Amino acid sequence: MNVTQGQIITRGLTNCCPNCGGHTLFRPGKPFELNKDCPACGMKIVKDDGFFLGAMSLNYGVTLGCFLTPIGLLWYSGVIGDTATIVLALAASFVVPVLLYRSSRSWQLMLYYFFLPQHLPANRRELGAEDENV
Repeated sequence: MNVTQGQIITRGLTNCCPNCGGHTLFRPGKPFELNKDCPACGMKIVKDDGFFLGAMSLNYGVTLGCFLTPIGLLWYSGVIGDTATIVLALAASFVVPVLLYRSSRSWQLMLYYFFLPQHLPANRRELGAEDENV
């Protein structure tokens, strides 16, 4: 059964396996440890070394764009003082990336398979006799 791009987005936003939809990306009881393969369908989650550098970039971008930039703008406009700005910026710099760790890994998989849905095992088709002769 083919997985649609809509399903890929839904599964990515809910931290589910992009192939089968199971809640199997991370090991139970270990919130920061990603499974190498999906226990439910066997899909390889960790592709190669460096595959999840995109997740780090996503995490950094969301932290900067959604948290640090507004704090800077509030400081610049005089709404909050210097000390409050420093405290908020330091807290956001350390806390937000940790909170977004799991989501950013799932978002990386979502983006990868959204643009390359044919790489999902559920979307691969077996070559038939007519395909092999071409």
